[in-house]
Amino acid sequence: MLALCLSALLLAAPADASSFAETTAAWHAQREKRLTSEEGWLTLVALLWLKEGDNVAGSGPGASVIFPAKAPARLGTFRRTGTAVSFQPEAGVVVTTRDGKPFAGGPLQSDADGPPDVLEAGGLRFHVVIRGERVGLRVKDPQSPKRLGFHSIPMYPADARWRVEARWEAAPPGNAIPLPNILGTVDEMPSPGTAIFTLDGQEYRLTPVLEEGDPRLFFVFADATNRTETYGAGRFLYAEPPQQGRVVLDFNHAYNPPCAFTAYATCPLPPKQNRLPIAIPAGEKRPADH
Repeated sequence: MLALCLSALLLAAPADASSFAETTAAWHAQREKRLTSEEGWLTLVALLWLKEGDNVAGSGPGASVIFPAKAPARLGTFRRTGTAVSFQPEAGVVVTTRDGKPFAGGPLQSDADGPPDVLEAGGLRFHVVIRGERVGLRVKDPQSPKRLGFHSIPMYPADARWRVEARWEAAPPGNAIPLPNILGTVDEMPSPGTAIFTLDGQEYRLTPVLEEGDPRLFFVFADATNRTETYGAGRFLYAEPPQQGRVVLDFNHAYNPPCAFTAYATCPLPPKQNRLPIAIPAGEKRPADH
């Protein structure tokens, strides 16, 4: 583990180390609770892309959009017109909205326009996602083996030395940075500035982005542990907005992206400026099956 220099950019260690460990453990317990919920990433079982025009969906022969086996053989037809999608269930197939009301057919709101319309059929839940020019269906199964068989995510021991106070360097209003993703595309994301911190006498920088509707700073970063102990594509970290020119980066709260648990997520990747040449042995380690 790197020794941290005693500089003004580091927070003083809490007097009670056990209390710090308990706080970190409580954070991680909530993190795992969200991950394993019926809405969590462990329920993902498919990511299905739609072509322009009609897309016949189901688990049986003749379907061009192949759903998992528990779906009806012929679920219905999705019609894509640009980024607009409507769905017409097959006659006799019971499809409901999230609140249990029958869905007879019609347009579906995607995740690009706010909370998406979620439909249910055959024990599966699905909704429309927009990823650049691609339009698809995210399919979830609350009874997925990954969710039911989940145990825990390994963690580094909580260590207050990895709770770093960084200097905040604000960017001009309207600043944005390119953020690549595993689909091979790049999104321009708003970025309000850069966090500058010191470890072992060396200065490092991390640039966050802002997600719509969330005031927190979202960091997608890589470090040297990705080669050995943590997820190879990097990790995520949230921080509260800067106050008086300072930002707290608690690497004990660094966590795995959804892609560490499922092949059906569309995770962002660390931008080149967030690829740290040092090891950050704090937060979540690589899941056992990755």
